[in-house]
Amino acid sequence: MLGLNKKDTRFLLIVIALTLLTPILLQPFPEGSSLAQFNAGYPDLMQRFAIFGIFAIGFNILFGLTGYLSFGHAAFLGVGSYTVVWMYKLLDYNVIYGLPLAIITSGLFALLIGFVSLRRSGIYFSILTLAFAQMSYNLAYSVLTPITNGETGLQVYTDDVQILMGANEPQSPHFFGIVMRENFWVADIGAWEFTFNNGYYFCAVIAIAAFYLSLRIFRSPFGLMLRAIKSNQQRLNYTGLNARPYTLAAFVISGMYAGLAGGLLAAMDPLAGAERMQWTASGEVVLMTILGGLGTMMGPVLGAGFIKYFENIFSKINEQVLHGWFGWLPDGLEGFVIWVAEHFVGSGWHLTSGLLFMLVVIFLPGGLVEGGQKIAALFKRGKSDEDIDDPEHQPKQSPHVAE
Repeated sequence: MLGLNKKDTRFLLIVIALTLLTPILLQPFPEGSSLAQFNAGYPDLMQRFAIFGIFAIGFNILFGLTGYLSFGHAAFLGVGSYTVVWMYKLLDYNVIYGLPLAIITSGLFALLIGFVSLRRSGIYFSILTLAFAQMSYNLAYSVLTPITNGETGLQVYTDDVQILMGANEPQSPHFFGIVMRENFWVADIGAWEFTFNNGYYFCAVIAIAAFYLSLRIFRSPFGLMLRAIKSNQQRLNYTGLNARPYTLAAFVISGMYAGLAGGLLAAMDPLAGAERMQWTASGEVVLMTILGGLGTMMGPVLGAGFIKYFENIFSKINEQVLHGWFGWLPDGLEGFVIWVAEHFVGSGWHLTSGLLFMLVVIFLPGGLVEGGQKIAALFKRGKSDEDIDDPEHQPKQSPHVAE
C-alpha cells in the first residue's frame, strides 16, 4: 500500500491508529482522582506531542540516518513560526497560506546554512550549525526587530492589513473555518472526560503524512545512500561518489520538517518569538532523538512525547499537589517527604528527566525503542518454527546455486 511493503504498511497502520486514539490513550485516570494529574489528554499538550514529533522525525533524517549532528535546527523552527504569523498579518488567519510558505522558507534557509556548514564534518559541522543558530537568534532578538518584533515577539494586531480577512471569518487560526483551538467533541464517559480537538487532529494528520514520507525516505535508494554516508563516508568517497549533494539534500529536508513544526506552533498559537531559535531548543530535539532511539522510525516520536510529557506534567506538580498526596503521613514525615519530592517535580523536573535520560543512555543505548523490544522479547513464548520442525537440530542440506 502506498509504495510500502507488507511489514511497513502494517507498521504505518499501527502508527495511524495510535495517533488517532491519542485523546483516549493519554487519559487513563478518572477526572477528580489523585492520579488525574498524570493525564495528558488535553489539547495543548497533545498538539505539542504531534508538532515536536514532526520536528524530531525530520532531525532523525539528518542525525539518525546520515550521522550529521546539528545544533542549529531551532533556527528553522523559528523561521517557520515567523513566516506563518506574517501570513496572518498580511492575509488572514487561514493556516493554508502560511504552512506551505513556512516549509519553503525554512528549506531555502537550510540550503544556505547547509551549503556553508557541510564543508566540514564531525564536531566542526556541529559547531558551525550552532554558530548559525545563535546568529539567527540574535538577529531575531535585536537586529531584525522591524520583522520579528524583538523580545516582545511577533503577533497579530487589529490594525494589521489582513487583505483577505472576511467579515464573518474567525479571529484566530483556522483551516477554512475549522478553528484550531475549538473542540469538536467532548465525551463524558463515567468518570472520564475525553477531549477531541480540531487543532490536535489537524496536527495529527500532518504528522502521519510526515511520518509516511520519512518512512519512504528510509526505505528508498536515497536513504540507503545516507546510511552509507553514516557508515563510512571516506570509503564512499574512494568509490568516486560525491556525498555532499546527498548530505545537503538531507539537511534541507530536515530543515523543512523543522519549519513545518514551527509553522504548526504558530498555527496553534498566533505568536512567534526569538526564544524558539535558542540553542536550548536545538539541544532538546537532539535529546528527543537519542532518548527515543537514534536512527529508528518510531524512536524520535517516543522521545518527543517523553520529554514534552515531563515538561508539562511533572513541572505542574507543586507543593499543594504533594500535600494532597502525602497528607496522610505524620506531620514531620510528611514535611520531609515533600521536601525530597520537590527536588524532582515542579521547577526541579529537569533533575528527574536528566536522571531518566542517564539511565536510558547507560542501560538502553538504543533508546526507548530498544527497551520496548526487550520487553516484547520477554513475552515471546515457545521455540522458533525451525526448532519445532527440527528438535534434534539436524544440519540441513545447502540449496543448489541455481535454486
